[in-house]
Amino acid sequence: MDVLMPQLGETVAEGTITHWFKAVGDKVEPGDNLFEIETDKATMEVPATAAGRLAEIRVATGAVVPVGAIVAVIADGSSAPAAPSAPQTSAAARAATSSPMVAPAQPMPARAIKLEAFREVRTPERNFGPARLPGGIVVTPLARRLAGEAGIDLSRVTGSGPRGRIIARDVEQATSAKARPTAEPGAEQIKALYAERPFDEMPLDNMRRTIARRLTESVQTIPHFYLTTDAEIDRLLVLRAEANAAAPTDKDGTPAFRLSVNDFVIKALALALQRVPDANAAWAADRILRFKHSDVGVAVALEGGLITPVIRAAETKSLASISAEARELAARARERKLRPHEYQGGSSAISNLGMYGVREFTAIINPPHATILAVGAAQRRPVETADGGVKFVNQMTVTLGCDHRVVDGALGAELLAAFKALIEQPVAMLV
Repeated sequence: MDVLMPQLGETVAEGTITHWFKAVGDKVEPGDNLFEIETDKATMEVPATAAGRLAEIRVATGAVVPVGAIVAVIADGSSAPAAPSAPQTSAAARAATSSPMVAPAQPMPARAIKLEAFREVRTPERNFGPARLPGGIVVTPLARRLAGEAGIDLSRVTGSGPRGRIIARDVEQATSAKARPTAEPGAEQIKALYAERPFDEMPLDNMRRTIARRLTESVQTIPHFYLTTDAEIDRLLVLRAEANAAAPTDKDGTPAFRLSVNDFVIKALALALQRVPDANAAWAADRILRFKHSDVGVAVALEGGLITPVIRAAETKSLASISAEARELAARARERKLRPHEYQGGSSAISNLGMYGVREFTAIINPPHATILAVGAAQRRPVETADGGVKFVNQMTVTLGCDHRVVDGALGAELLAAFKALIEQPVAMLV
């Protein structure tokens, strides 16, 4: 049985094999982990789906492989294992998987392979393998042809493919930029400004490239507007302290849960989206999708980037459940162990920089979401009382970013008001 590179998410066309758990000749049972894949967002283990012996490994550790390519072969357990063959090196695997001679052993669903990846494989050029520029940068055949037609100097193009590979999209973006008089300067131009100053060059990994591309697209294509309010959290802090004090403990004295302010923020946004259902939506090119549940993403900082795991149907879950799930997702996110369905999709997202002492900020919307909530630090602030006096209260500043194509100003204000009401009267989250 052929073992294929699995689909790693709607927007992922390739993955890097980082580790093989089995060697040629090893016995394999359904569910046994065969190999580990790394994408720009996560790593995941791929299990076997059939019993037998691992007869052949076709792709070496470190190779970048497109979805649907054959990476190994499992033979019937009753037959003798095939003679081990040397797995392809990373460069060889890339060349082979870029060639139209390599195809999956069975048809893949139409949505399984990203259109651009399909175009790369089906290029009509005679030289099927990718070319290398000075410095070791790989260029796919289609990108090379498009660059020639558009008169693009590939040495000035930054690749967004695996390990910096220049693909068709990069050339198309460079072509568009060439037509604009205000195109961003290239790396060599920027480096020239600092020719006499010491610096280190840090190559971009897949995660940083993806973040740069997606956030640039978000700012350029989404008409953002922002709404800001201050929410008093004195009642929330009292309720949180009482809940944590009353949490049951195990025999070692460890509490069953420990609620954070962010857990209340997640629950409040989820319920607010239910109270203002028109804002619980996403932009979908020629239509708007309105969701039944509040699937709330929570931004998690990683080394070299960030990711937004999603808490599904957060409006239906208790604060203790939200707390446990958020912690577990954040821990696996930092280990790059999230599955694609755990960070894709969602209704809205939360970015909380309060733990860093940031009072107020604006966040960039994560497409296709229509909103994002930026949460600042809780602070003791003076406020005027009804009788003209002054008292000190704990407040935090929150800023709602909205996609004006989906959420108009009044609708965004209604959502923010619903969120503030829940934060200031947190007992409403318990009923």
